[in-house]
Amino acid sequence: MPLWKDGKLGLPVREAVKLFPELNDYLDERGRLDLSNRRARILYNRAIAKVLFGLEIEYHPHGLVTPPISRYLFLKTFLRGGEKVLEIGTGHTAMMALIADKLFDCEVTATELDEEFFEYARGNIERNGAKVRLIKSDGRIIRGVIPEGESFDVIFSAPPYYERPTKGVLTEREGVGGGKYGEAFSVRLIGEARDYLRPGGRVALFLPNKKPLIKAIVGRGEKLGYSVRDVKFKVGTRWRHSLILRL
Repeated sequence: MPLWKDGKLGLPVREAVKLFPELNDYLDERGRLDLSNRRARILYNRAIAKVLFGLEIEYHPHGLVTPPISRYLFLKTFLRGGEKVLEIGTGHTAMMALIADKLFDCEVTATELDEEFFEYARGNIERNGAKVRLIKSDGRIIRGVIPEGESFDVIFSAPPYYERPTKGVLTEREGVGGGKYGEAFSVRLIGEARDYLRPGGRVALFLPNKKPLIKAIVGRGEKLGYSVRDVKFKVGTRWRHSLILRL
């Protein structure tokens, strides 16, 4: 797996341009990529997915531009390989489901709410020859989506954490977080997950560096009987959290 910048995962822009020459249109005179441009971000992240992870990814025109490296680092905090896993809300890229299948050899089930995102996710799964089982969630989280009696080693999600949709970051369908800190979706997820986890099973949430949000979820998790571990990791200039709750 290619490494650069002191051994960290990454892909030099010059290498991405070789794969997608149209990225030249978004370079300044010093060869720096304009990552404020959505098209440039999509092309660069498609290059990263291809070179680092061997994945062919198509992005929805209006969906979140999912960075492959941050998702890989998140999965690496709790997957060891070969687990039976469930992803809640795989999104249009199905990025984490694909990485779990291809790089961690997991048995993957993934859900998605949005009809257009579901079709994009299915296309990405088929494009990469993945064995991911994709299920339409229709507004539910786990109950009413996953058959009763089915259980998993890990249930994970990158949950929506905004209290209302944020222009340019989340679509209206993605921005369904609620509660005082946008924690409502996560709290409901960890509550439902208890009935679908195998003994010693884990829930893992990919969260931003927002202390009130994390505190609210941790508090609820402990009341539900989970032991909680917070793994903080850096992606580029931003800190992210992998909140791992174990029964």
